[in-house]
Amino acid sequence: MIPLCVPNLTGNEARYLQECVDSTFVSSVGPFVDRLEDMVAVAAGSQVRAVATSAGTTGLHAALTAVGVERDDLVIMPAFTFVASANAVAHCGATPWLLDVTAESWTLDPALLQRVLEVETVRDGDVLRHRASGRRVAAVLPVHVLGCPADMDAIVSVARAHGLKVVADAAAALGCRYRGRRIAQLGADLSVVSFNGNKTVTAGGGGAVIGTDPDLLALVRHLTTTARVSPDYLHDRVGFNYRMTNLQAAVGCAQLERLDEFVAAKRRIRAAYDAAFAGRPDVGPFPQPQWAESECWFSGFVLERAESMAALRAGLRDRGIDARPFWRPMHLQPAFAEALRTSMTVTESVWDRIVTLPCSTALTEAELESVVAAVEEVLG
Repeated sequence: MIPLCVPNLTGNEARYLQECVDSTFVSSVGPFVDRLEDMVAVAAGSQVRAVATSAGTTGLHAALTAVGVERDDLVIMPAFTFVASANAVAHCGATPWLLDVTAESWTLDPALLQRVLEVETVRDGDVLRHRASGRRVAAVLPVHVLGCPADMDAIVSVARAHGLKVVADAAAALGCRYRGRRIAQLGADLSVVSFNGNKTVTAGGGGAVIGTDPDLLALVRHLTTTARVSPDYLHDRVGFNYRMTNLQAAVGCAQLERLDEFVAAKRRIRAAYDAAFAGRPDVGPFPQPQWAESECWFSGFVLERAESMAALRAGLRDRGIDARPFWRPMHLQPAFAEALRTSMTVTESVWDRIVTLPCSTALTEAELESVVAAVEEVLG
């Protein structure tokens, strides 16, 4: 079986892990955590050290808390995302306000964001409120889908005009570019990346919060280290034990040393699939907006008909190829069935037609050719 996406652990991972064991620094304090935070900041284009966290989701929760999201608030976000984005909002006691995405990028639609805010919110002193419910609108949470950055200049402009904070879910987008700029340079108050096992670079788990405001990142660090203010166990607020371990960071550092190499491999695979299936009328490519250099975290295509999905996946599995569907949108998730939402014209037209194909950074040319040949055989 050619798997969908597995980590490439052929660098310094084993050596760095052995250093952790030899030094006994295996928990949430150690030199590799510091090194990883510096490496992430450099990769993201920030001069402020990032904050390593135990997961991307915990990073999002801490980031939303740091910018002031509170219980009963509304956080505007796209419906088309992984459930972790919405879960992080719910962990704050807040509720997602779900918007559609654009066909151009599968990311949050800034024009729709502008219309919704103009029509459905009202200013109450310093607070922006949802007109019908009276709930405070606290933040916008764009998601960089598949490592493709959302149209951040437009989104941030709309958010700032309405006094809203911006926290970006950049889980798989550390290596992307938006109009030539890196992920920390896109105007969000904070951005959060993931190092889950299927990401382009992994720590086996974990995440990091990125930004350019040292005071805001200091607050994130304080929150994620149990809000402890003194050695005698004094804690000044409710905090979280969201720290990354030195063991995880050791793997992450080895992976980050190869970030550019891995992103290049991901883009090569995307380009190969796009070229191989370009002439087929029954499939289409993943989006590539003109403003973006995607990290190309996952690759594959969009089927013409959703009804073809089960047969395609079964046929590929019979031929030793792992292929999977993609995210079920948040407005179709039972946990968020009551959330405010716009119409979902784009999201509902595409989500169940997306096929992801093998895209590990160590995928060989022979394996890539096998995947293409199997797809051609199954589709006919």
